[in-house]
Amino acid sequence: MKIICIGRNYSAHIAELANERPTDPVIFIKPDSAVLPKEQDFYIPEFSDDVHYEVEVLVKIKKVGKHIDERFAHTYYDEIGLGIDFTARDLQSKLKEKGLPWEKAKGFDGAAVIGKWLPKEDFKDLNDLRFSLSKNGETVQNGHTAQMLWKIDELIAYVSRYFTLKKGDIIFSGTPAGVGRIKPNDYLSGVLEGNEMFTVKIK
Repeated sequence: MKIICIGRNYSAHIAELANERPTDPVIFIKPDSAVLPKEQDFYIPEFSDDVHYEVEVLVKIKKVGKHIDERFAHTYYDEIGLGIDFTARDLQSKLKEKGLPWEKAKGFDGAAVIGKWLPKEDFKDLNDLRFSLSKNGETVQNGHTAQMLWKIDELIAYVSRYFTLKKGDIIFSGTPAGVGRIKPNDYLSGVLEGNEMFTVKIK
C-alpha cells in the first residue's frame, strides 16, 4: 500500500503559504509507516517545533490501474474517506529553501491520519463534498471539493501516468486553507458531509 499525496490543489491554501500555483498536480508519497495506528494518539516528533494539520478528502483504490483514462477513473474506487496530512512545516521550509525533497517533513511516523471509509454511493456528487477540521471544538478548516484545482477522477488519471495504482493505495487529494500548528493536548476532529470520520489527541 502506498500513500500518494497531492499538494497545492486549493487556491486559497496556495495563497496562505505564498506558494506558486502549479500547472500540473504536485505529487509526493508517504510510506505506509506514516499511517497513524487506529485509536493511537499523535506524538509531535522531537525534530520539529511547528507541525501543522492539513485535512484532506481521501480515495481508496480498489484495483490495479496504469494510464487510466479519466472517463474510467470512477471505476477504480468505491470508498471515500477523510484524513490528515501532518507536516513538519519548519523542516519542510528548510528543505524547500535548499531545493531538497519533502519526505522527512511529510513521511515521518504517524504523519498520515486515515479515518473511516464510506461508500461513494452515499454521496450524490463527489465534486460537491463539504468537509471540515475542528481543533478543541473550534472549526479551523472548511473545505469543498468543488474548489479543487484538479478533481478526484482527474487526479487518478494523472497519477496513473507515473505510478501503477494498486488495490489498497490511498490518494490524499489536497488541503484547503486554514492549516495551522498543533500543540500538546490539542484534540482534532474531522467531519465529511456531517459524518465524523476521525478524532486525534495530540501529545
